[in-house]
Amino acid sequence: MKPTEAVRQAYARIAAETRQQIWISRVPEEKAMAQAIALEQHPEAASKPLYGLTFAVKDNIDVAGMPTTAACPAYSYTPTKNSAVVDALEAAGAILIGKTNMDQFATGLVGTRSPFGACSSIYNPEYISGGSSSGSAVAVALGQVDFSLGTDTAGSGRVPAAFNNIIGLKPTRGLISATGVVPACRTLDCVSIFTREPGLALQVLQAANVQDETDFLSRPLDANKGAGWSPANFRLGVVKPDQLEFFGDKDAELLYRKAVHRFTQMGVSLVEIDYTSFRDAANLLYSGPWVAERLAAIESFATTNEANMDPTVAKIILGARKYNAVDTYRSIYKLADLRRATQAQWARMDCLLLPTTGTTFTHAQIAEDPIGRNTQLGYYTNFVNLLDLSALAIPAGFRPNGLPFGVTLIAPAMAEQSLTATALRFLNLEPKAELPAGFLEVAVVGAHLTGMPLNHQLTSRGAFLRETTRTSPEYRFYALANTTPPKPGLEYTPGFLGPGIEVELWAIPKTEFGSFVAEIPPPLGIGTVKLIDGRNIKCFIAEPYALAAATDITKFGGWRAYMASR
Repeated sequence: MKPTEAVRQAYARIAAETRQQIWISRVPEEKAMAQAIALEQHPEAASKPLYGLTFAVKDNIDVAGMPTTAACPAYSYTPTKNSAVVDALEAAGAILIGKTNMDQFATGLVGTRSPFGACSSIYNPEYISGGSSSGSAVAVALGQVDFSLGTDTAGSGRVPAAFNNIIGLKPTRGLISATGVVPACRTLDCVSIFTREPGLALQVLQAANVQDETDFLSRPLDANKGAGWSPANFRLGVVKPDQLEFFGDKDAELLYRKAVHRFTQMGVSLVEIDYTSFRDAANLLYSGPWVAERLAAIESFATTNEANMDPTVAKIILGARKYNAVDTYRSIYKLADLRRATQAQWARMDCLLLPTTGTTFTHAQIAEDPIGRNTQLGYYTNFVNLLDLSALAIPAGFRPNGLPFGVTLIAPAMAEQSLTATALRFLNLEPKAELPAGFLEVAVVGAHLTGMPLNHQLTSRGAFLRETTRTSPEYRFYALANTTPPKPGLEYTPGFLGPGIEVELWAIPKTEFGSFVAEIPPPLGIGTVKLIDGRNIKCFIAEPYALAAATDITKFGGWRAYMASR
């Protein structure tokens, strides 16, 4: 869409959301619109790689003239220039909308350690959003912006992606400059990227990968690493069963096993690896030098402002006072030993597939044990930056209660391009083969979805699933009254800006289409729906009279999430 329309939709969606504490500060709408108009008035701007895309940044990333708080008002300062990454993205044609909520000083994987309020999973307000890049993830998941930036030291760019069913790219250290980013652990920090699909995350990374002489970790992307991966020669590492940990979450365990099975169906070779050295490296992150590094980043402030800090954050950061130089060197030696041990495992695999987290928690559960449960969330994430790896968190299904589950693809440094290609295959988002002759596509939104009661009406006719996607935002979604089994209805509402509704696209033989339609009872019928990418597809729609007594369930974004909430 045009940049001006993208900006208009961004601010309209932000205004419509009243439940989430997403934003700490926003660019005035007229300023963002002026930038969009300027892009449209210069025809050559349309060739920019991120032309007209809207984005947000975590509030530990500097934007000129906007306060940087790191979710601590007493720490706030107003920079006079942008961070290097914001400059790079705006030069690529992206339009900044604002700065987002976070766990204070990027210390936490929960999204609850902020005086600006806690974000929640978009699927259930009782559950945490994950952190520390909480607002950035939720803004993307709700469609308020096209992409966002977080930071990732221990998993902050991956955990909230898993809890909100989006993509979280944790690039190799140094691929995105950290100049103008409030440090957590300066030698480990990565600027991370949230999107709703993997290809855009890679595109943002490529635009942001600008060499910065002021950042001692800055380095160019090496696109040749991992470029040879293909299902025919791809070795996927999985953890030995007795080393997996789901903290009692049986639904998460089942979804992980399903993800592993799906990779085997893609033709990859599974390699069972020993997770011990990775786990032991993860346990180092909150000891010795790396906790001390958090204190070094804000020592003068923390020493005199403990009362102005989140109590849990203050306890962690100021706890670094107990470490000395001897402890630091011991930890560095230990990490070097563990890195060598992990290299033996990497010799046997190209990529490691892990649960992004073993489980999730409610806000109440985090309040009961804020540090212990945060540690559990880092079981599969804390080692990645210590070992200089690249990682991509991707969706991998939903629990019966409607909460999403995610897995993470992890590989040595510079493997972002191959991770993206692998994710696209797993998510079935590769460019589609031509629709076979004699078939047509139909979109389903309710009882005909995979695993739902009427899906057999498709499969028994030789239909097959081609992809899962969403409608354009102009659709309202209703639970119809007095239908057996329960069924939904779509209503096209020009000017309405919703989340878009999840649909599955099925290819059905043309010879079977008539008998399929004949089984559709009123008030449902077949019409045409517009997808989020602009395609028009035949789809189930409801007759207008049936919507008067129906329940508006648009906020759930799909039938599965609604049914899980009942």
